[in-house]
This record gives sequence, C-alpha cells and structure tokens, in this order.
Amino acid sequence: MTTEARLESLCELIADCPHSTPKWTTSGVTVLRSQNIRNGHLDLSDQSFTDEKTYQQRSRRAELKSGDIVITREAPMGEVCMIPDGLRCCLGQRMVLLRPDLERVHGRFLLYALQSAPVQNQISWSEGSGSTVSNLRIPHLKALRIPTFERHEQSAIAGVLGALDDKIEQNRGTARALERLAQAIFRAWFVDFEPVKAKAEGATSFPSVPQPVFDALPTRFVDSDIGPVPEGWVVKPIGDVVRLKGGGTPSTMNEEYWNGGVHCWATPKDMSRLSYPVLLNTERHITDAGVDCISSGLLPVGTVLMSSRAPVGYLAIAGVPTAINQGFIAMVCDGPLPPVFVLNWAVNSMDTIKAHASGTTFPEISKSNFRPLPIIQPSADAVTAYQRTADSLFTLLTASIRENERLAEIRDYLLPLLLSGSLKVSHD
Repeated sequence: MTTEARLESLCELIADCPHSTPKWTTSGVTVLRSQNIRNGHLDLSDQSFTDEKTYQQRSRRAELKSGDIVITREAPMGEVCMIPDGLRCCLGQRMVLLRPDLERVHGRFLLYALQSAPVQNQISWSEGSGSTVSNLRIPHLKALRIPTFERHEQSAIAGVLGALDDKIEQNRGTARALERLAQAIFRAWFVDFEPVKAKAEGATSFPSVPQPVFDALPTRFVDSDIGPVPEGWVVKPIGDVVRLKGGGTPSTMNEEYWNGGVHCWATPKDMSRLSYPVLLNTERHITDAGVDCISSGLLPVGTVLMSSRAPVGYLAIAGVPTAINQGFIAMVCDGPLPPVFVLNWAVNSMDTIKAHASGTTFPEISKSNFRPLPIIQPSADAVTAYQRTADSLFTLLTASIRENERLAEIRDYLLPLLLSGSLKVSHD
C-alpha cells in the first residue's frame, strides 16, 4: 500500500552546497554543475574541474559518495541524479546532497520517486527566495512528501525502472564510443595524415584503410594555406564545397505558422540539449505556412547544423528534415564532401571558427566570415572510404538514440503507475 513520508525522514543527510563559486581549473576533481544533471541521469560529457584544495573546502559539509542523490535548487529546480561508483566529485552551486537512509528507503527508488509528477509538482510550488529565478528552499525540500512502499516493493519498482535506465545508459556509452571512433578516424586520416606518412615511410598498408585506397595514396606533401598536405589533395574554402544556409523565425503572433505544426524548427537551445551530434526532434514545430516564411525552407536530412551565436559551435547532423532559426549556419552537403566529413572538420576546426566570430554583446560568426574558412578535399576514394566507415558508425549511433527514446517513453509511462500503486510488480 502506498503511503507518504517527509523527505528528511528518508535521508540520513541533507547537505546544501557551498554558496561560493568554485575555483575553476582545466583538470583535477570534477565539479557537478546543473547542466550535468538531466532527466534523472548524470551526464559528464562536458566536465568542469577544480583543484584539490577547493575540493576539500567544498566537501567539508559532506563528501559525495556512491549512491548519494544530487538535486538542483534552481535553473532548473528538481533535476536529480545518483552518484555512480568510482566518481570523485564535489557539488557546484545551486545543488543539494541527499544521502538515503538505506534502512528506510531503497536509494534508486527514492531517485525515481523524486522524479514523479506528485513530487515534482510540490517542487514547482516552492516560493523560492531569488529575485529573478525560482529557488528550492531547504525547508521546502525537507518537507517534500515522498510516496513510499514496503521495502521489498521499493526494490521491485527500482528493479523494473532501473533495468530500463541501465539499458539507456549502456546505449549512451555505445553512442559515445561510436562518435569518438568516427572523430578519431577523421583526425588520423585528414588532420594528422597518418596513412600518408606511413606510406611515405615505406609501409605497405594501414589499419582501417582499404588496401586499394592505401595503394592510391600519395607519398609526398606539398605546401598549402594550412600547412603541408598530401600531394593531390586540395584546400578550398568551406563555402565552395557545401551550400551555406541561414534561417529565420516565423512571426509568433501568427498562429497559422505554429498551431498544428509538424515540421521540426530548430534553435540553438535544441542543440544545447543534445548529448550526441544527431538532431532527431525539436521543442517547437511549424506548419507548411511557417516553413514558407523561412528563406532556407526545410533543410534535408544530412544537413550539418552549427549554432552561429549564443553560443558559437553547437554541432549536429539533421536526422530529420529541419527548418532553423536565425542562430545557425547550416551546411547542405550535396557536393564532394559528405555530412560526417564536414561535421568532423567543424569539430576539429572549432578554434578557428570561433576566432572568426565577432560581436559586442555576444560572439557571432556570419556566413561571410565563415565561408572562406579552409577545408581539405582529399582524393575521392579516400573520402568514400571514410564515409562508408563513418556512416555505418552514425547509423548505429542514431539507432542507439532512437532506442533510448523508446525506452524512456516506456519508463516514463510506468513510473506514475508503479509509484501510485496501480501497477504491481512481482518481487519473487
């Protein structure tokens, strides 16, 4: 039978984060930030660090350990995650540590209970204390009413939902590995020119390069605007090998452009939410009439999208036909270089891209400044060989993302049913 308990009665420790800003470093101990916590998961694809002294100072109230739950107090309120085994980290700002009392509550059950609609509704009613943003106050947090069950029922519920989340996390790891592999191959072939260097030194083959492609590689380098490049490979402006497109925003005052919209319409905010460089959906959608208002129209699958401001540099390949707002430079890859090649060129060229941005309020790169940036065009057979490998990796990556969407839908469907007691799970 479902009952309720105050959150503070289910925790052996509730510790607010230090209110001071951490000392930021380029390496060291991980500092958790609000952007690392989304949808019940800890995402460390974009890590921040501090030094040992700051870590010790920030851990005086409580040192995070495996099984602890972290909840965000603002921007946004109520996002939660669980600290995994082996992670040494400390809290950034606007976070609270919750240490479940394992004699009273299953830790993973509490993690799911905090994500449930009844508890999130309580969080959203927090009056807060900030002048510009809502803030989840500690007294309000401690008083949250958490649905509870007998201990064995908690374990059964956590087991069902946890199995789905474990598969989601496994898929995430697979997707990260596939993305890194595509980047590593690109860098080896087209940035460091390792196969060409190996052939020049007398090698007769190179791992991952098809033998006919390796046999056709040059053995000499020639000077170019970006330094020595393999003979026969040419350096061109990016604007010569892709079609550059901008976007726009249909009038938000005209419902004809928005109501019942079925076409994806991307903003940099959509890109900021991506864990992997594939865009499969957007927060808002527009109608046919809305698409007609944007000069670039509906961009085809395979278009490489790059945010051009606020900030410069979010990247993704459009996995669905997509319209974009004015915060993008889109690269339609219907020329000699495929999307995966152009995407990874942008990844490796991001410092150069950002160096060509300007603006008094925030950096922005215009198409006129972007168009002349140099990109190497290798021999057609080398490009084709890379495309075959990278396309296969991105096909698997996209399949992992789509499966995660389905698994998350199942988990989100089961969560309220299980926590309300209307669906029972066998605990044999």
